[in-house]
Parts: sequence; C-alpha cells; structure tokens
Amino acid sequence: MKAYIEQHKERFYQELFSLLRIPSISAKPEHKPDMTRCAQRLTELLLEAGADKAEICPTAGNPVVYGEKILDPKARTVLVYGHYDVQPPEPLEKWRTDPFDPVIADDPATGEPAIWARGANDDKGQLFMHIKAFEYLLRSGKLRHNVKFIFEGEEEIGSPSLPAWMKEHKGLLKADVCLVSDTTMISDKVPSINCGMRGLSYLEVKVTGPNKDLHSGHYGGAVANPIQVLCEMIASLIDADGRVTVPGFYDQVVELSAQDRALLARAPYDEREYKAFLGVDALRGEKGYSSLERTGIRPCLDVCGIWGGYTGAGAKTVLPSEAHAKISMRLVPNQRSAEITPLFAEHFKHIAPACVKVEVKECEGGDGFLIPISSEAYKAASRAMAEVYGVEPVPSRGGGSIAVLAEMQQILGIDPLLMGFGLERDTIHSPNESYLLRQFFAGMESIALFFGFYK
Repeated sequence: MKAYIEQHKERFYQELFSLLRIPSISAKPEHKPDMTRCAQRLTELLLEAGADKAEICPTAGNPVVYGEKILDPKARTVLVYGHYDVQPPEPLEKWRTDPFDPVIADDPATGEPAIWARGANDDKGQLFMHIKAFEYLLRSGKLRHNVKFIFEGEEEIGSPSLPAWMKEHKGLLKADVCLVSDTTMISDKVPSINCGMRGLSYLEVKVTGPNKDLHSGHYGGAVANPIQVLCEMIASLIDADGRVTVPGFYDQVVELSAQDRALLARAPYDEREYKAFLGVDALRGEKGYSSLERTGIRPCLDVCGIWGGYTGAGAKTVLPSEAHAKISMRLVPNQRSAEITPLFAEHFKHIAPACVKVEVKECEGGDGFLIPISSEAYKAASRAMAEVYGVEPVPSRGGGSIAVLAEMQQILGIDPLLMGFGLERDTIHSPNESYLLRQFFAGMESIALFFGFYK
C-alpha cells in the first residue's frame, strides 16, 4: 500500500481536512447542524471509496453513518466502528493553531510532521484510515471480505443513542469481528494492541451550605464554607496508599496473575521519559502497581473539574452558597458502572457533615471489556502490525473508555479488536491535538494487511 499512499496522499489530506474543518462537538447543542454535516461528508467519502451504499440513519440523538460493501454473503464480515464527534476545543488560548483549521506542521519537540487539529487523532484521523485502506483493497482487487461501517456522533458524550439503534438493526450489523481504531499505543518504539479497556462512572456533585452567598467577614468562621467542605470530602475518597475508600468499590475487581502482569510488563516504559513528557517531578498512584498497571488494569477515581465562589478579577470577599465538582471513576472488567455509581452516591452523602446538603447526579457510565488474544482476528492484527513496524506488538490494556464497545459485545455477540495508532504525544482531549503522519500511514498499511491475514 506504500505506493498507493504516496500516489494519493495529497488527496487524502484534503479529504481528511474536509472532515476536520467541521466542528462536530457533540457536547454542545449549538453544533447539532455540524453533526449532520459531518455525517453527510462521511457518506460521500464512503461512496467515493467504493461502498455499495452509505446512508445517514436517524437515532434519538445524533445520526449514525452506516455503509457497506458486500462481496459474498458467505465470506467473513468485518464491522468497522468509529466516531465523528469530537471534544470541545477549549481552552482556545492554549492552541498554537486554529483547532478547526487543520494544518500539517512539524512537532516542535521532535521535528516530525503531523496533522494538527481537533479530531486529527480522536477519532476522525483514525476512522479515515479505514476508509482509505478499504479503498485501496477494493481498487487493487485484494478485498476478500464483506465490510460494514458504523460511525456514530455521540461517543464523546457516552454513546447514549447507539445501543438502542444497534438492537433495532442487529441483522444489518451481523459480522464476525468489530475493527476499531480509537486508542493509543503504549509507545512508538514497540506497537501494542489493546485487549481490554476500562469502564467509566462519571458524576457531578453539589454541596450546598447557606441559602445565599455570605460576606466572609461577617460570617467566616461561623458558617461552613461549601468549597472547603467539598475539598475535605474529596480528599477522603483516596487513602494514603492511593486506594479508593468507597465501601465495596474493589469487591468485583479481579487481581491479575503474576504471569499476566509479566506479559503486560513487556511493554517498554521509561519512567524518566514519562515524567519529562508530562512535566512532573514525581508520580503518584495505587501502592504496589506500576504506572502502566495503574492506567490499565486498576480502577481509579479523579476529580475532572471543581468550581464555586468568586473566580473573577480582583477580590470579592464572599463565602459561597454552593460548590460543585465533576468526578470520574475508571472501572476495570467485572466492575459495573450501574453498581459503582450508586455505591459512590451513597458513600458521598454518608460522609457529608450536617452543616451542608449534598446532591449527586449521574452524568455518564459504561462497562469495560476484555477480548481473547488467541482469536484469529487478534493474530491477524498482530501479524499485520509486526510486518509494518518490524516488531511484534504487545497486548495492552487501555486506560480510557469506549463504553459502547462493551454493549456492542453483548448486543451483537462479536468482540471488538482495537488496532489503535495514536500516541500519548497526540494530546487528545487537550489543546494542540495532532497525529503524526508516519502513524497515519502506518495505520493504513496495518489495516490493509489485517484484511489479508484474517482468513
């Protein structure tokens, strides 16, 4: 495929850029028209690549793009999943370029060329690789599989509409495996294939003290400050060993065997390099586990946002009435979001002092999953990536969540195969998201080879 990429790469850039210019931000209602516009552009690209059909399918939320190429009803079918919605770009002042005006420019740290834009990696750049690999296989006469595409517009907000749509269209989505590129590799030195991902429980908490904001001079020291109380409550959620203190939180967590931990430890890891990349002097986490284990095989709890009181310019001596926080818990397989969320809510209300009132609102949730590394699909992916990178990929556990894949596993009865080509340096969900060109092209090559090796 190298020659095909070289011949068509300028066209590839322009086609991808046409997607990246659309601010398909699912978290913001004002971008609803952009969701439809992006879905429409994807159908055009699928048809131009050679799909028999590509259509926009309505859901209770943002539309699903479905496309297919059926060569032989008896042949194996690969279902390709991706998402066209993106994270909000804020804070805009942190971007070196306009997040929705894609450019190719060198990485300031390494000098390597990369695509810079919101969605360059997550997930427009990665799903685009599948469209181009499909195009190459079809035009070169090498396609031997049926291929189906499902691109959703709500992954970044928890995929609330996709499960119901999948249940309604189970027959249409029948396949042997679901191929996904929406994850990162552990390192650019050694490729990896995710054989599992963590689940998620995401909540918003509100702590209320007095019935209005108060003068901090008149009432400070006599009335509980909700921000201080909230901080104390949050601090109590993690103990000195880095473990979550919510009762029952670890009841369903399966401890990996020494053999499994050794297998995961094959992945290259340089702590000094890791800290330097993040700009921190020390690491912190659950006692007894490496950083890779903490972000892959162990659950965790984090505060994703906290606010209250006066944060504007100058001074305002106010004792606030309310304080708020958004809290996420990453869950490992066997932990269920539907069980962990109420456990947290009950505990958080229980530890609240009498001087405040507490509300807990569920925002998003989903379960994690595991796939066998003995499957034919995994072996084909491993062989493909080994040929492209010259190194056999290691199995890894993804620290993030694509909650809908666990539901897809249950609804459609097929395993997801996560061939992700992003790197941590791509800073997805953050300002200056980018995607190295060499990873972009290596992904296309690996995907095309996967279809050749998946018999």
